[in-house]
Amino acid sequence: MRRPGTDSASLLTISARPVWTRLHSSLPPTLLWAYEGVSPGPTIEVRRGQRLRVAWRNDLSGRFPVVAVKVDAPNPGDPSPSDRPGREGATPIPEVAALPPWTVVHLHGAHVDGGSDGWPENGISPGDAQLAEYLNDQASTALWYHDHAMDITRWNVMTGLAGMYLIRDAEEDALHLPDGSHEVPLIIADRNLDTDATGQLTGQLLHKVVGAPGSTNADVTLPFAGPYTLVNGVIWPYLDVEPRWYRFRVLNASNARTYQLALVDKDGAPVTGAMYQIGTDSGLLPEPIPLTQLTLASAERADILIDFSGQRGKKLRLLNTLGTPLAPPAPPTPVMQFRVGVFPVWDWFTLPSRTSTSFTRITHDTLPADHGHRWIALTMPGPTRPHPEMWELRQIPSVADATEPTVTITDPDNGTRVFERISTSFNGTLNFMVEAGAWEAWNFINLATPGIMHPMHIHLVRFQAIRRDIYSINLADPDNAIATFDHAGTLDPNEQGWKDTIRVDGNQLVTVAGRFEGGTGRYVYHCHLLEHEDEGMMRPFVVMPGEVMAINPHEGDHH
Repeated sequence: MRRPGTDSASLLTISARPVWTRLHSSLPPTLLWAYEGVSPGPTIEVRRGQRLRVAWRNDLSGRFPVVAVKVDAPNPGDPSPSDRPGREGATPIPEVAALPPWTVVHLHGAHVDGGSDGWPENGISPGDAQLAEYLNDQASTALWYHDHAMDITRWNVMTGLAGMYLIRDAEEDALHLPDGSHEVPLIIADRNLDTDATGQLTGQLLHKVVGAPGSTNADVTLPFAGPYTLVNGVIWPYLDVEPRWYRFRVLNASNARTYQLALVDKDGAPVTGAMYQIGTDSGLLPEPIPLTQLTLASAERADILIDFSGQRGKKLRLLNTLGTPLAPPAPPTPVMQFRVGVFPVWDWFTLPSRTSTSFTRITHDTLPADHGHRWIALTMPGPTRPHPEMWELRQIPSVADATEPTVTITDPDNGTRVFERISTSFNGTLNFMVEAGAWEAWNFINLATPGIMHPMHIHLVRFQAIRRDIYSINLADPDNAIATFDHAGTLDPNEQGWKDTIRVDGNQLVTVAGRFEGGTGRYVYHCHLLEHEDEGMMRPFVVMPGEVMAINPHEGDHH
C-alpha cells in the first residue's frame, strides 16, 4: 500500500507506464498500461481529513495495449461469442489501434472539488501530469481510482489503469477489524484474450463486443463481457489464508459485467455462516449483514468479513453464479480459491453486533422540505438510436405541450405526470444546477422492457437508495413512453447503506437521495457500464454556492 506522509498537504507522485506481465502462469506476457507499473495500481491509504495532493504522471508510450473488434450477434439460442477468446474472424478496429496514451484520473466516490475530479475532457498527454488535491473529509470507505478519458474510458481501463484508495477514521478504528496481512483488497475484472492462427492464447488484451441478439440495427452492441476473471491482476488465482477472520475490500472493476459471488466448498455446497458484509460503496453499514451471495455491478464495492476458522485444511471457491447479460443461463464460473491452513491460530477478533453508530437511514419523509428532484430516463436502443440513451426530463402540463419526446409516469402518490426530454447528449444544454450543500432526490426510470441493467453513478455525492418500484412500460410510441406503477419493489439490505453507484434494472424506477457537499464545480453522472458511458450515457451537472446562483442571470429554479 502507498501511505502518504502525515503533514497537512502530502504530495504523492504516481506514474502510469507500460509494463509486461503474466496474467496467468501458463500465458505469454501481456502488455499493460499500469500505475507505478503494477495492475491493479498501488492501494493508497489515508486518514480522514488528511489532505493529499497527487501528481498523476503520464509516462506512457508505445502501441495501444488493447485490440478491439466487433462481431455479429449470435444465432438464437447460441451462447454469446463474447465469452470465447479470439477475434471470431473480425477485423481489428483501426481507430482503437491508433489511440494515443491520453488519460485522466478520476477518484471514484471522492468528495472533491470539480478541478480535481478528473473531468473527462481534461486528458493529459505523455510527459505531462494531472495535479489533483483530495481533502479526504469523508467517512472511512474504499474508493477506487481509474482512467476517465472522454470516449475511450472502456479501453483505457481495460489496459490496467485502476487501483484502490482506502480512507480510515476513528469509527472504523474502534471496531478493531482484521488488518495488515488479514485485510486484502480484491479487485475483480473480466478480460478477453486474442488467439494465434493455431488457436493458442497470445496474451494480447482483446475488447470484443457483439451485436445485440434480435436487433435490426447493425450498430447496436452489447457491453463487453470476457471469459476470464482476474482478481488483483491474475486470472483465477488462489490465496493462502489462516483459519481466522479476514477482511476483504471487494471491488467490481469490470467494464460491464455484474457478479453474483458465492462462497462454496470443494463439492459446490454453499459455505454458510462465514461471510458478512459490513460496508458498501461509501461507508460502513449499521450492522453486519450475513451473506450467502453478493451481487456487485460495475464500480460497486463491498466491505466483507469471512471467518475461515471452521474451514481448516479446506479449499473454498469464490464463484460467479451469473452468466453474460442477455445470453442464455450459464453454469457458475470460477473467480478465485481460498486455501485454508491446517493449524489453528490465535484470533482476537469477534464479529461486532454494531458496525456504525453514526449511520442514519434516509427516507423521503426525513429529507429537508426544500430538497430538489431530478428525473432521468434510461432508454432502449432502436432504429434511430444505436445505443441506449439517458434523457434528462422536466415536467410539463401535458403531452400536447411537448416539443420533444415525452415520458408519462403514473403512480398512486402523484397521479399522472408528463415529462419532456430536455437533453440527451453529453454536449447538450446544461440543465442540472445544484446548490452547494443542498439535498436532492434523483429519480432514474429504466424504460427498457426487458433490457439491460444500468449501474448509475453520480460524481461527488454519496447517497442512499430510498425506493425501488416496478413499472409497466408501454413503448408503442418509443418517443412518447408511458410508465404505469405496477408494484413496490425491494431494496436489498446491503443496498440501504451509503452508495455512489446504484443498479437500475429494466422496468424499474429507483430514487436516491444525498447531500451535495464536499466540493463545487462541474461534475458528471453516468451509467457505469463503460461502453454505455463512452457511447453517450453521461451528462454534466454543476454544483455552485447558493449566493452565486442567486445572481446568475441564466439560472432559474435550480430544483
